Amino acid sequence: MHKDLVRLALGERAVRRHLAGCLAAAVLAGLLVLGQAELLAGVLSGRFETSALILLALVVGVRALFALVQGVSAGRMSSGVKSALRHRLLARLQALGPARPASVRSGELVTLTGRGLDALDPYLTGYLPAVAVAGVVPIAVLVRLFTADLASAVIVLVTLPLIPIFGALVGMHTKAVTERQWRALSRLGGHFLDVVRGLPTLRAFGRARYQAEVIQRVADAHRVATMRTLRVAFLSSLVLELAASLSLALVAVPVGLRLLSGSLDLSTALLVLLLAPEAYLPLRNMGSKFHAAMEGVAAADEAFAVLDGHAEAPRGAPATGHPGPGAATAPEIRLERVTVRYPGRAEAALEDVSLVIAPGERVALVGESGAGKSTLLHLLLGFVTPAEGRVLVDGAEIGDHDSWRARLAFVPQRPHLFATSVADNIRLGAPGATIDEVRAAARAAQAEEFILALPEGYDTVLGERGANLSAGQRQRVALARAFCRPGAGLLLLDEPTARLDGRSESAVVSATRDLAEGRTAVIVAHRPAMIELADRVIRIADGRVVAGAREEIASP
Repeated sequence: MHKDLVRLALGERAVRRHLAGCLAAAVLAGLLVLGQAELLAGVLSGRFETSALILLALVVGVRALFALVQGVSAGRMSSGVKSALRHRLLARLQALGPARPASVRSGELVTLTGRGLDALDPYLTGYLPAVAVAGVVPIAVLVRLFTADLASAVIVLVTLPLIPIFGALVGMHTKAVTERQWRALSRLGGHFLDVVRGLPTLRAFGRARYQAEVIQRVADAHRVATMRTLRVAFLSSLVLELAASLSLALVAVPVGLRLLSGSLDLSTALLVLLLAPEAYLPLRNMGSKFHAAMEGVAAADEAFAVLDGHAEAPRGAPATGHPGPGAATAPEIRLERVTVRYPGRAEAALEDVSLVIAPGERVALVGESGAGKSTLLHLLLGFVTPAEGRVLVDGAEIGDHDSWRARLAFVPQRPHLFATSVADNIRLGAPGATIDEVRAAARAAQAEEFILALPEGYDTVLGERGANLSAGQRQRVALARAFCRPGAGLLLLDEPTARLDGRSESAVVSATRDLAEGRTAVIVAHRPAMIELADRVIRIADGRVVAGAREEIASP
């Protein structure tokens, strides 16, 4: 039995009441089988009058009533335990706040608190009552068999332990494969949510299709683990049924022979044949319920590990990246009377915008929030398409967006860092980059100093969305990604110094100056330090380009 779950159930007053009702109803329903067998054997052998059938029907009705009470109490008990465990998990995560360990990922927590804890139902409503019945009913049946027929009782006593022995042997293997199945499901949920949250970044670096393949592989791993678990469960049921059937045969054959020889009366023979299966049945039920409850047990283990602060370290997310870069060529960007409209909005996000950015030119886009600066970046990233007009790169319209994105580097305002190592986060756009190239990119982004101070340096697994890094450190990792793509001729930056302190801003500005060297750069900027990097400042207001000069830009 799962000690932590039982302790939780006993610690909640309302749950404890329902647990007691469930177990009591299950045991009483099991014990009534003794009276049912006595009455049925007596009627069939002629020892009781046929009027005893009324009493037999009453016993069957009472057993059905106890079964109903057990089901209702078990359902309420299970709901109470899951609710209490979910509240404790959420309270624990709220107490941890942003400092929660890297192993605690939102996607895995969603899977754990949802599907994972729901899988506790077979354990709480099936296995726990089965354990109570298996601990009482077989003993009561054995006692009655010893008073009825010693020889049959000895056979049952000798063969009865075979059921739990075989069940334990198979159960150990079942627990292992079920834990692998749960880990596969948890990894699928965690990685899927991580990918969805970082989808804009993945698209910008041309890795969205690759991640679809990764998710398919993770899903296939979960499917294989599930099928392996089902095979083991079916085989375990076969083993338990075979052991119980052979044991019953060892009882039934001697009883039949002795009945034919006249050494055993009919009433006793019927009682033995009716009661012997009831000695094995609770143990068989306990074995089958155990296999059905294993997924819930694995989820409970993980839940209590989170509560105790001993969550497993992540096994790492599949690497993300893009084929290795080639030589950088700064492109010319030309917008010809471009209009962009979003569905459901009457006003155009960009309207009749014409703009030429020369090769190697650094342009700063300024303007009020909502003016259309980010829309222009998304247009160049291929995230949106113009309703009117054309976007030309070196005189040609953008065709294949994936090929086009291979020629650019993107540093967003809030970079998405994945729950994998620092090195893999830096080589997002260049999976073939060596560790020396990764280190060089980090040095250029002024990120190596804090990376080397991490517990495992470049191999440190980051928390979800870079939770264990400061805003400035996350921004420098994003810049290192861009430095790791020397073949990207276009640099797009979306307010990279927003929300940064003075020291971090200075480091990011210095790294951005080096990064933009020899590239065409489009920088959405509000801070004067970033604007100073630009060769030309373009003001955007209400979706239109307005001629501007550096002197007109007000400090934030």
